[in-house]
Amino acid sequence: MKNKIVIIIVALVGVTLLALVLLPALLDANKFRPMIESHMRTALGREVQIGRRKLSVLSGGIRAEELVIADDPVFSHSPFLRAKSLTVGADLLPLIFSGSIQVRSLTIEEPQIALQHSTSGKWNFSSLGSTSKPSSAPSGPPSEFSMHKLKIVNGRIIMGSPNNSAQHNYEQVNAEVTDVSLSTVMPFIASGKTPGGGSLKIAGWTGPLNRADAAQTPLAADIHIEHMDLASTGFLERGSALAGLLDSSCTIKSDGKPLHGQGSARAQKLRLVKGGGPARQPLAFDYASDYDLKKQSGTVTKGDLRVGSSVAKIAGNYDIHGQSPVVHMRLNAENMPISAVEGLLPAFGVMLPAGSSLQGGTATAKLALDGPIDRLLTSGPININNARLAGFNVASKLSALAALAGIQGGADTMIENLSSRLRVSPEGIRADDLKIAIPALGNVTGSGSIAANNALNFKMLATLTNRANLLGGISTMANLGQGKNTLPFLVQGTTANPVFVPDVMGGMKQNMTAPPQGVGDILGGIFGKKQ
Repeated sequence: MKNKIVIIIVALVGVTLLALVLLPALLDANKFRPMIESHMRTALGREVQIGRRKLSVLSGGIRAEELVIADDPVFSHSPFLRAKSLTVGADLLPLIFSGSIQVRSLTIEEPQIALQHSTSGKWNFSSLGSTSKPSSAPSGPPSEFSMHKLKIVNGRIIMGSPNNSAQHNYEQVNAEVTDVSLSTVMPFIASGKTPGGGSLKIAGWTGPLNRADAAQTPLAADIHIEHMDLASTGFLERGSALAGLLDSSCTIKSDGKPLHGQGSARAQKLRLVKGGGPARQPLAFDYASDYDLKKQSGTVTKGDLRVGSSVAKIAGNYDIHGQSPVVHMRLNAENMPISAVEGLLPAFGVMLPAGSSLQGGTATAKLALDGPIDRLLTSGPININNARLAGFNVASKLSALAALAGIQGGADTMIENLSSRLRVSPEGIRADDLKIAIPALGNVTGSGSIAANNALNFKMLATLTNRANLLGGISTMANLGQGKNTLPFLVQGTTANPVFVPDVMGGMKQNMTAPPQGVGDILGGIFGKKQ
């Protein structure tokens, strides 16, 4: 009896295994293709094409060789998504006995996804799930679509815009969404490699889908970014001056209308203007922001810029309609240590003379930041007190002036006070109402510019210190200036190698009665230069 039972069990197992082996030959998986394509067209509101498929009974699913999802025709006629393969996990018994498909999961392998952002602020994924259907979709109200899990494996996201041929690739993109439905909340996790070798991780939930604009779907997520190359993100215009490496941790939450975000960011090797260099000092930013998803604009409600242990405050509005975000911000920095500021100067295109450094003292600035962030205009007053320009002596650059005026030499320049109205733009830096009090020399006033290539063009006037007995050439020189003991001069060359030359014409314009004979020799001797 026992032997018969064993024989029956073995026979049943054998028949079952034989059926499983022969079933793929008996069932043509491709007959399910129109059904699956129709469901996906209805759910996505886009044309969908699926390649030839093979039934895998042992894994309980259908595997397709290719998946193509069309783009929004407003953006492109090329595919929005093209994947190497698609695996549909389906319940086996309904598939075998009734020929119906009850989808449990979708796995999209090695997809290439093209994301585009128009100048009007719209994304090409915004129309996904739209209530407007492609012509080939079945008529009637949108059907509900649900499954347990959707996975993207080893994908690539290509960032671009319709008017920009440059592409920025996000590689090794993996994502998993559970409890997938158009009308419910869906938990998700995602990760990928950013352009330039950084990484991105996101975890949270989203849904129900906003079918009018998928970009306004409710969302909550934690976002972690490591070493993202700002110049390669694809969110800035081609040729942008903005560059640096970004690390950030933040949380965002939205009900589909306003979005609140808060977190911290840290930028290394930051560059803000063309001709500038990477900042030597990291810049940290703690912030909170409210963003209107429909208007695509927002307000910074908290902005703490941290340089070392020093903090500057920033607040204002921003708009991301265009290819590059536009900001209107105000920065207030009160009595920040020069040591904290000095490392940021290269980012603004300010290069100190070779071998020199700013030490001691404090800096105060009240600046307006306006325009696209990759072509930012920064303007406003600055003030520096009790600082030392180590490794550079202004008086010695005037050559014989130091000896004639009885000024003691030295390797440094003490700056009692420096004030100016600055205008920093991609074209360079403009300094007006420049006033510098140098105890060893006197008071220096003027204005000028630093071009994007760091070329200097300043017209200055020094009112010399009265501590010295000015004789000889100095007395004659004074007749060329605007008053007693004054010296007009130009600063040329570059920020790394400034050149001080006498402003002969400037001096003569102020006093046309001055004897022209010997003027060049006198000023040339003072500046240690031949005329």
